[in-house]
Amino acid sequence: MSKVPKAALSLKQFMLRQEVLKLYRDIFRTIRQVPDKNSQLELRSWARHDFHTNRHQSDEVAIKMLLQHGRRSLTELKTSLQLSGVSEGK
Repeated sequence: MSKVPKAALSLKQFMLRQEVLKLYRDIFRTIRQVPDKNSQLELRSWARHDFHTNRHQSDEVAIKMLLQHGRRSLTELKTSLQLSGVSEGK
């Protein structure tokens, strides 16, 4: 009997999952740098909603497109923070 669970992820799925989790963490780390608490709450809500909405996405191409969109949004947020004078902390 195999020790691998039936719902085990393929290597590609595992790697994509890691990319998604990294993006999620990066987004929330960046949101912490937003000085306005109300804006932080709104951004957190937006990010959680987007990730939750696409939680069950299984199409590899769609996931890659969503990752690209998320990275672009993160870059825009970081750029906005830099332009507003908020230091990145790194």
